[in-house]
Amino acid sequence: MSIFLIPVLSSYSTSLNLLFFYMTWSTLVLSHSRLRVEMFGTITVRLIFYALPSIVFFLFDILTPSAAVLIKAHGATGLPGGRRRRKIHMKELKIAGWGLFNLFLGIAVQGVLEMVLVRTLGKRSALKVSLKLPTPFEICKDLSMAMLGRELLSYFLHRYALHSTLSPVLSRWHQTWYHSLSAPFPLTAHFDHPIPYLVTKFIPTYAPAIIFRFHMLTYILYLLFVSVEETFAYSGYNVMPTTLFLGGMARRTDMHLLMGGSGNYGPWGVLDWILGTTVGEPLSDDETSDEADEREVRRAYEVAKRKAVGSGKTKRR
Repeated sequence: MSIFLIPVLSSYSTSLNLLFFYMTWSTLVLSHSRLRVEMFGTITVRLIFYALPSIVFFLFDILTPSAAVLIKAHGATGLPGGRRRRKIHMKELKIAGWGLFNLFLGIAVQGVLEMVLVRTLGKRSALKVSLKLPTPFEICKDLSMAMLGRELLSYFLHRYALHSTLSPVLSRWHQTWYHSLSAPFPLTAHFDHPIPYLVTKFIPTYAPAIIFRFHMLTYILYLLFVSVEETFAYSGYNVMPTTLFLGGMARRTDMHLLMGGSGNYGPWGVLDWILGTTVGEPLSDDETSDEADEREVRRAYEVAKRKAVGSGKTKRR
């Protein structure tokens, strides 16, 4: 953490900040193995920028539902307990637990892959952990390639592996796990059956980094962006730090679930727009199209509410 805090909190000149930054990074790399630097860096970013804020949001939803419902995009349906509000059952706790389990499962798989590459096969590490720092141009280029690669992989794997007859087993697992939710709420970004999770979350996030062999600092920055995006896109809130990007991602995430997985397969929605799989958003400025789209969204919302209420009745019986 000191690597990032020194340039931010210090009052030194840019040159001195860069010098201290390089000295801190060099000390870290020279005093620890490259695998340890990669794994602890990954765990730290995931904990601070996804797990901890998502847990705080989850506790806020279940402990103060009257306040949380005011900023939920879908009202009481978007609470972890649905319209039951304070009546949290084991199901919601299991969902949160599985979400955290999958998060650390992905980190464990990343560690195993690195160990196999370096210690078993004698190859170089998948990520570059070196004393040389990446230039700003290299960071921007790699981040652009990572976001593009993640969008492509997420879209095609999500659409053709989890919502297609080409892979019925993965599709069934995804439907019975993730699509059993009435609406997204905190900690559901990584909730799914572990195998579909690795296919649609871990691979699209990690693959671009190893294909282009990111520098570890670039990977940390990339993972930071992804973690913040997942925290807010799956929160179910209509209040976002950045409405243009995070707000749009959150709406697409909501509608993918509410519409039964019939569209919105990519996190950014670029390929959905190009290939015509966007759902839950107006198609034109024509009033008739708007009205038809609103009816579609309302219908999906009512289905989600009935699902949440039905689940509560079944448990009570």
